[in-house]
Amino acid sequence: MFEGLVNNRKLTADQLSVGLRNLFTTMRDGGLYGNDDIPWFNGGLFKKIAVPALTIMDVTELRNAASLNWTAIDVSIFGTLFERGLDPKKRSQLGAHYTDTATIARIIDPVVRRPLLQKWEQTRQEIRRLMSLSKAKNDKHHKLAKAAFVKWLEDLRAFRILDPACGSGNFLFLGLKVLKDIEHASHIEAVALGLDRETDLVTGPHNMLGIELNEYAAELARVSVWIGELQWRLTHGYEFKTNPVLEPLDCIECRDALLKFKPEPVEADWPKASVVVGNPPFLGGSKKRRELGDAYFEALDSVFTGRVPGGADLVCYWFDKALKAIESNGLGAAGLVTTQSIRSGSNRVVLEAICEKTKIFDAWSDEAWVNDGAAVRVSLVSFGWGEGYFLNGLRVDGINAELSNATDMTLAKPLAENANSSFEGTKKYGDFDISGELARQWLRQPNPNGKPNSKVVKPWRNGQDLTRRASDIGLLTTGNDRGGRRELEHLFTWQSRKTCAVATLVTNSDGFGGS
Repeated sequence: MFEGLVNNRKLTADQLSVGLRNLFTTMRDGGLYGNDDIPWFNGGLFKKIAVPALTIMDVTELRNAASLNWTAIDVSIFGTLFERGLDPKKRSQLGAHYTDTATIARIIDPVVRRPLLQKWEQTRQEIRRLMSLSKAKNDKHHKLAKAAFVKWLEDLRAFRILDPACGSGNFLFLGLKVLKDIEHASHIEAVALGLDRETDLVTGPHNMLGIELNEYAAELARVSVWIGELQWRLTHGYEFKTNPVLEPLDCIECRDALLKFKPEPVEADWPKASVVVGNPPFLGGSKKRRELGDAYFEALDSVFTGRVPGGADLVCYWFDKALKAIESNGLGAAGLVTTQSIRSGSNRVVLEAICEKTKIFDAWSDEAWVNDGAAVRVSLVSFGWGEGYFLNGLRVDGINAELSNATDMTLAKPLAENANSSFEGTKKYGDFDISGELARQWLRQPNPNGKPNSKVVKPWRNGQDLTRRASDIGLLTTGNDRGGRRELEHLFTWQSRKTCAVATLVTNSDGFGGS
């Protein structure tokens, strides 16, 4: 209908706007549109109908879009739309970054898929046992087997996945898919055991809960979940639901996940959920006051005093609230993405509390992540009441607050000999990092002054390189030798003729990023 409407070349742009408004109104309420009986869509998708005035160029773009097949659209594209649609300053404030499906799977699998499959296996074995005792349909054991399967389905119906920083909904989309895949497989296996096939599935968009501060992203999240539901049903041969076609998604809320003001700041509530998943904002502790403002920073510090240190990264508040929900609100487990700095400094306080009160049962300690074109390292942490321990994909005996199964260095005590002593350590002044690959390439090449480039190209190492994975970073430095500036100038001049990469650095005066 939409395609026929936009391709009606007898309509002016103004008439097309009116026609689209009428179509969307009928989709919202259900009823006749011309000769067609349109089902009731509801869901809130057409709650506000405001078709803008269209230009000839707009109509052309609509026709081009309508000619495409949208049935198999990759919903993850909405994450890119959300991130690119934000003002860069606002993106920095929100710490909003798209999460790829492979990363999401490393959270969804241990928190949602594995425990539900374990629970289904226990139910399946019980159904198998009861059916082996059944002599006829609807006898005592057959009814008990049926009741066991119905109980499993009711548990799935009541299962809730909360993403309290849901962005455009990629975690919710994949969480819904996993739920429906598990239920679908259980129906097939139940029939194979001798039970009757149920008419429809019990899982759907109602299983998804979300909190998102950005209104645009919250609406994208709702659309992502709706599309995920419709795509799954189409792929697996289930008819679309009607009356309504789209379930309402008021459970994806547009609000702050940490604070509410009455007018004084108090802690924001999270809805009761079975599990929590998500990728909370990446915002370092040193940037919180500048990006969030004095009032909000001080409100966080006041509300979460004694739980989250004031200097901790913003993501730590999500870890703390998830732990609180595990302790007092029936939450089973949580899986969150964070920068790998969660393992050190004031950030680690929240992981230490988790290890004390529950456990980290699955973690990827140090994974690559691209953020605004720059490579950073992230950790994926799943905690709560999960079975076993898995670290970086391998089964281990336990996981500590450093996201390691080695000696827990968080328990180390200060040496008395070091009392009243301090050392700042090496510190860089300026952007003079280069990749290890480029550093080795430059070390192999000649320098016009006849001296080795190793005088100014050095490997960079700090404590994390010793205790964790080496960063493989090179550093351009003259150390404390200002006479080394000429060697550095020769190196840059020589390299800039070939690569034009660092010619501007030759013009700097003193102190080429000493270490």
